[in-house]
Amino acid sequence: MADPALAAPEDRPFVIVVSSLGALFREPFHQALAPHYRVWLFVGGAGRDSAVTWQKPYIVGSTHVDTLDAEAMLGAARELHERLRAEHGRGIEGVLSYDESRIIDTAALAEGLGLPTSGAEAVARCRDKHATRQALDAAGVPQARSIAVGSAQDAVRAATGLGFPVVVKPRNLAASFGVVRVDRAEDIAAAFHAAAGIELAEEKAKYEESVLVEEYLDGPEISVETACLDGRAAVLAVARKQLGFAPAFEEVGHVVDAADPLRTDADLAALVAAAHRAVGFHTGVTHTELRRTAAGYKVVEINARLAGGHIPLLALLAGGIDVNRIAADVACGREPELTDSARRVAAIRFYYPEQDGVLACVDIDRDALPAAIEQAQVLVDPMTEVKLPPRGVAWLSRVAHAIAVADTADECVSALDAAQKAITMEPSTGEPSIEAAR
Repeated sequence: MADPALAAPEDRPFVIVVSSLGALFREPFHQALAPHYRVWLFVGGAGRDSAVTWQKPYIVGSTHVDTLDAEAMLGAARELHERLRAEHGRGIEGVLSYDESRIIDTAALAEGLGLPTSGAEAVARCRDKHATRQALDAAGVPQARSIAVGSAQDAVRAATGLGFPVVVKPRNLAASFGVVRVDRAEDIAAAFHAAAGIELAEEKAKYEESVLVEEYLDGPEISVETACLDGRAAVLAVARKQLGFAPAFEEVGHVVDAADPLRTDADLAALVAAAHRAVGFHTGVTHTELRRTAAGYKVVEINARLAGGHIPLLALLAGGIDVNRIAADVACGREPELTDSARRVAAIRFYYPEQDGVLACVDIDRDALPAAIEQAQVLVDPMTEVKLPPRGVAWLSRVAHAIAVADTADECVSALDAAQKAITMEPSTGEPSIEAAR
């Protein structure tokens, strides 16, 4: 007997989404897909990736399977594909994931099913920042000079050869984990050990040379959201980043302007396309970070997944470009809709306490928010311990965020400034609770 959620006749394609993470940042993805795709969720393991709760209105079913095991997922997906074909006349047409730790296995799953993908090898080349550097270097793509090291002594030698300041970072993590600028040789060892010592339970890749020492790229940072289909790369949105908490590189905000001239900049588009060709990424949606130096734009990294930080939502609010839906379109081998429906600016700002400590509560006076604020959210539970970067864990330092939509970036900044005044953070001397899942 068919599941009740599948009983009604439908013509939307079926797609598998691997992992869902938390609702605060990922519900817009499911809201975007639900009208156009029948989503089957693969979840597994323990903790936040095992429960199916808030996702229920947006999916037609779910399977509990080890989402860090491509072979296990492939067996489950083949069984599901045949079941759907028998009941609905069509099976799984696309596979995607926005969960960094699962994108390689998701690509392997798509390969096993014969579905559109750049393949696990290309996705792994993006995840391994040293492999990315080697591929870009071979193709002559402008980027930071980089050296992989396995010891503090090697890190000192590498930094000395590159010249200070340098950037020290883990080879294969995301969300600015362990990334820090170092200005002096005497600080290199501490930065190396901090980067090398980060261990995530869901991170399978291990490297003898697990840390990169890189040339510091001076200049503003942007990210380019790109859709690739059969080797054609289209720029969807450009986010201008605000960074804070130096010497860390915490992303404290993003601004997306639908009329940003960089969206139609031929030189930038050519650079991004060349970077994708270099790593062998030809099908999917990516989040590429670059810095504009005195010598022009240089690639920082290529992330073979959707952006975090609500950047896809900002693109939608600013110009109507639905990056989330486009990710599903290209995962199914479909030509995406790339036409804007608006020319506005959307921006997000993340808010932090003034110092480390336990917060009894964080509250937003919604009556005090200006009209340009589209969304304001508290991101932590009461009695959560917060540590600021670089001591704290990247995004877990954020206690609230607000999104503004207006006609100009300056108007967004003014609205976000006003929103900050509407947020209160009450410190406590009590014991912290378990941190809220994001």
